[in-house]
Amino acid sequence: MTTTLEQFIVEQEYHTEDATGSFSKLLRDLMLAAKIIHREVNLAGLANILGSTGQTNIQGEQVTKLDVFANHQLIRMLSMGGQVCALASEENDEVILLPDSQGKYVVLFDPLDGSSNIDVSAPIGTIFAIYRRLNQDAPPSIADCLQPGNKQIAAGYVLYGSSTILVYATKRSVNGFTLDPSLGEFLLSHPNIKFPQNGNTYSVNEGNFERFEPGLKSFLQYLKQEDKATNRPYTGRYIGTLVADFHRNLIKGGIYIYAGLTKNPKGKLRLLYECNPLSFIAEQAGGKASNGNDRIMDTIPVELHQRTPIFIGNAHDVELVEQMMASEKIVF
Repeated sequence: MTTTLEQFIVEQEYHTEDATGSFSKLLRDLMLAAKIIHREVNLAGLANILGSTGQTNIQGEQVTKLDVFANHQLIRMLSMGGQVCALASEENDEVILLPDSQGKYVVLFDPLDGSSNIDVSAPIGTIFAIYRRLNQDAPPSIADCLQPGNKQIAAGYVLYGSSTILVYATKRSVNGFTLDPSLGEFLLSHPNIKFPQNGNTYSVNEGNFERFEPGLKSFLQYLKQEDKATNRPYTGRYIGTLVADFHRNLIKGGIYIYAGLTKNPKGKLRLLYECNPLSFIAEQAGGKASNGNDRIMDTIPVELHQRTPIFIGNAHDVELVEQMMASEKIVF
């Protein structure tokens, strides 16, 4: 019997003490936004929604029309649903507070990851992290959004590719659901996802190789050497959409790297909207996520748009790159 995402969520909440149904409602709001974004993504080549708006976001990046659409849909659905007291988006300068809401939850999201790939029809995605409100009796504030990743209660992403798949993680498990357009339902397709133990894929922009730390260079050279006992050489695969690269490695095994550079040690990816939620998923799937020295989810956020390097995937690969970088450490 096929299980829908909604049935799965309700069943999970049924076995949770003190469940009120509010978490299920929140996820239904996220599902609806994802379906609307899926529809628009699939019409992008026919509708007047390709290309840039001519504006830049707080990250200094070009804003696409689909970025704006996806961001609007997520804010609209989550604000109207009544389960959320605060929102933060990669596309917004400031946190969105809902002071009249009695919602128990806070949602942080990247509405459309990989949007530079939109015009060439490459995979793109949505990433989200869910936290509990810090104090139900106090008005929501930016502090609700500046919680470390280890306080997440759930996280997920939606990948809009050859099919649309939603991967959703709690502290119990990681599960994948594929959208059946004929039914308009996400159906359980990847139950209890775990990183394969013997993955041999690495995902990194090797165009930056000369600007990497010596230890990272050594690690990448190690991966290319022939050694059957350690499943080497690894295969290089890099799409340029974080969600797509991470998803492939989650299913097939491997490591994704977006390192700091000698001139930009903080890296490019956002801690709150990208790295924390994917780190939560990775750890629940038996993997690991590091900034090269420390666990990503132990980082204490100090600003909404904080950046961090990330090394995420099979635990063995992440631990090995940490060791090699530590042994050849340089000070920027």
